[in-house]
Amino acid sequence: MAVPGAAEFVPPHASLAELRRASCGCHGCDLYQHATQTVFGEGPENADVVMIGEQPGDQEDVRGHPFVGPAGRLLDRAIAEVGIDRDRIYVTNAVKHFKFEERGKRRIHKQPGRTEIVACSAWLDAELRVIEPQLVVCLGAIAAKAVLGPSFKVSERRGELVTMPDYAVIATVHPSSVLRAPDRDEAYAGFVADLKRLRTVCGGIRPT
Repeated sequence: MAVPGAAEFVPPHASLAELRRASCGCHGCDLYQHATQTVFGEGPENADVVMIGEQPGDQEDVRGHPFVGPAGRLLDRAIAEVGIDRDRIYVTNAVKHFKFEERGKRRIHKQPGRTEIVACSAWLDAELRVIEPQLVVCLGAIAAKAVLGPSFKVSERRGELVTMPDYAVIATVHPSSVLRAPDRDEAYAGFVADLKRLRTVCGGIRPT
C-alpha cells in the first residue's frame, strides 16, 4: 500500500513546538506502526547550527529524545572538545521513527530506505524553515542524501563546505561509525577535525 508521506501531517506556519506536537500523530510512512514514538528534533529555535543524523536508535526511541544513546554521548564529547556550547545546537534526524528488526529480545537498527527518507522529508524541511540556520551538519550518508540529494557521497566529499541557497552544509560521518571503527581513536580524531569547521564557518555560536 502506498504511504502518504509526512506533508499532510505538517501544519503550515508552525513553530517548532507546534511541529513537535503534530509529529506525534504522523502516519506518513509505515515506521510509526512498530516504533515506540516519534523522536523529533530538539534545540533552540534560533540555532545557528543544525546537526542531522539518520534516525533515532533504540534508546532514543524509548526515551523520546534524539542523540541520547552511545552515539549521542560521543557527539556531545566531540562538540565539547571543539569548544561549542551543545545547548546552542539543534539536533534532529532525517527520519523520525526507529526502524529495526528483532533478534530475540534485541532490536537491531535497520537502515531506512529512500521511500522512508522522502516520506519524512517534510518534517526536516519544516524544521530548517523555522530555524533558518547558518550551517547544517549532516552526520552520515542518510542525512547527507536527505539534504544534498541521493547522488551525494560522504566518502568523496567529507568535510567539504557546500553552499545552498539558505545555508551552508558540511557532511561528515555519523558518530555511530566512530564507535564501530577498528581504530576508534583515529576515527574520533577525524570526526573532531570535521566539526572544527563549525567555528570557521559560523564564527562561533550566536549569543543568546
